[in-house]
Amino acid sequence: MKPEIRGFWAGSAARVATAQEVAKPDRPLRPFSAFAALIFSLALLAALGAFLSLAVSGIQRADECLHLTQASWQEVASSGFSAPPASLDSRSLPDEWRATALPLSLHAASPANAHRIIWVRLSVTGPQSVTESLALYGARLKTDGPVALYVNGKLVYRGQQRGQQWNSLFTPLWVPLEPGVSEAPVREILVRLEHTAQYPVAVSSLWLGPADALRGRYQTRQWLQQGLPAMLNAAFLAVGVFALFVWFKRKHEPGYLLFFNLAVIAFAAHLHYYVDLPIANDWFGWLVVNSLCWLLTVGHFFLRLLHGRPLRWLSRGMIAAPVLIGVATMPVSWALPNTQFMLAVIYALELMMAMVVGLVGGICTWRSSREGRLVVVAVAICVLLGVSDWMMHNNVVSPEGWFLGAYTNGVTFIFFGLLMYRRYMHAIEEVERVNASLAERLRLREVELEQSHQRLREIEQRQLLSDERQRLMQDMHDGLGSTLISAIRSVEQGRMGDTEVSQILKDCMDDLKLAIDSMEPVEADLLLLLATLRFRLEPRMEGANVALVWDVGELPPLDWLDPSSALNILRIVQESVANILRHTRATVIRVATAAESAGVQVIIEDNGQGFDVATALWRSTGRGLQNQQRRAQAIDGRVDWKSGDTGTRFTLWLPLQRGI
Repeated sequence: MKPEIRGFWAGSAARVATAQEVAKPDRPLRPFSAFAALIFSLALLAALGAFLSLAVSGIQRADECLHLTQASWQEVASSGFSAPPASLDSRSLPDEWRATALPLSLHAASPANAHRIIWVRLSVTGPQSVTESLALYGARLKTDGPVALYVNGKLVYRGQQRGQQWNSLFTPLWVPLEPGVSEAPVREILVRLEHTAQYPVAVSSLWLGPADALRGRYQTRQWLQQGLPAMLNAAFLAVGVFALFVWFKRKHEPGYLLFFNLAVIAFAAHLHYYVDLPIANDWFGWLVVNSLCWLLTVGHFFLRLLHGRPLRWLSRGMIAAPVLIGVATMPVSWALPNTQFMLAVIYALELMMAMVVGLVGGICTWRSSREGRLVVVAVAICVLLGVSDWMMHNNVVSPEGWFLGAYTNGVTFIFFGLLMYRRYMHAIEEVERVNASLAERLRLREVELEQSHQRLREIEQRQLLSDERQRLMQDMHDGLGSTLISAIRSVEQGRMGDTEVSQILKDCMDDLKLAIDSMEPVEADLLLLLATLRFRLEPRMEGANVALVWDVGELPPLDWLDPSSALNILRIVQESVANILRHTRATVIRVATAAESAGVQVIIEDNGQGFDVATALWRSTGRGLQNQQRRAQAIDGRVDWKSGDTGTRFTLWLPLQRGI
């Protein structure tokens, strides 16, 4: 089939309907960096500025150009497309010229002859530049056959038939005149248009002038009619490919795959207008017609995803219709004939399909989705663009107009971006709302945990106070209380003198001080604990004329050193010093420390009289040594005595970790 009447309204309506479903993100998209966006924006603005400056410079020199709007034309029969002669005098043509104003639009006629030639003659009478190269520019020469241009009887342009890209539906006419031609003033321009009898031919007005003055007009129309739509078409395809890769990861969402199919079909339907492909016209026409049908089918399924209704009979019809039309219109001998009437019937069927898809989809989505209403508006815009193209193809409007259907992909892309932006902002707002909710829940949870922690700390503090009180009571009962009771009984029975009673009271006072000192925080530092004991014992040693040698060094921390363990260590060391002061008549006491791999040592040496360690441990009077052993075992430590004539060495070994 020939693609003379483009159904942009049909395919575009289907393409725009895809945007909403694909634009449903599961998570907010990460935006481009600000720097990259700034660079891209500046580059785009620079390119647009350069383009506009070029266009404006050409428009400003319009007074140097001749705008040719009057011509005469005639039509002659032809046996087929043929090569134009290298030179031609218009006086050799039949004298059947008819005056006309440009642009000229001729409607299709009955096929009395299969091929015809339209001759358009323009007389040039205005002033022309003789110092600059001239060029001929026109908005459009519309035909389905070869085009030839003669200037002063000499062939200056010959366009071979290359399908829809060549026949200037999108490409404006630009003919630089060779130096040999432009040296003489242009007096006559003759345009030769070959076409089939059923094709509506059109010729726009022409401009003649310096090439630099006309180039801005030509490039402006070239970019707006070809370059920009091609860029939008490529962008649409790129988004479709991106949707395909998304579908690979989210195969449970068919919207992404449908959008990819839509982008590929739309790209294929428009590609021949921007790229010269070696495709026969009949197969290209078949591709265009059937791509519109499949675009409508894909659009229907997208709309069905939006409103959620199955519409089984309509869905089956939207699948069957493209299949039947595709088979019936194949350019083969057994298919339907390739005639203008059959082409009109096919486009009428596509119009009915577009109306049904748009009407049903609009009714089903109008109330259920605000975005559905936006899609309906986009469909209406694309329909209007397609109608303008239909009018242009059939010469209802001037051939100097614009094929707006080329921008249907751009409209689709814009609305897709708008819907994606709405979904993106909605996702951002939803994330912010969820984050705010989580932050509030976290704050309440933190308050609850803080209150719970405070209660636990209060309970723990009370428990610690209770345990410490119980420990002190037990220590005072076992130590201080027992000593005082024994002293009271001995005094009552008259077995103690004043000196002995005084010594017992001093021992009780020292024991009470040790209990108080054990409550001080030592932070696992044994040296700090020994320094506290030194402060307590030095006055007694000075009173007994005993010198104290303090030879302690750095020790590793004992993490298990709590108040109870500290009291046991203090009592062990105090008992050892007290025994030296009572029994050995020593004049020097040395306190030292040492570190080992598994523990630490506290060493106490004196130069007094020695004693038999084994006898002292097993005699009833050796309860002090036994108490030291018992207290050391309570903290997983051990004690050792070595005594001789020159003195006694007492060693307390403490582990770095309890249980070793």
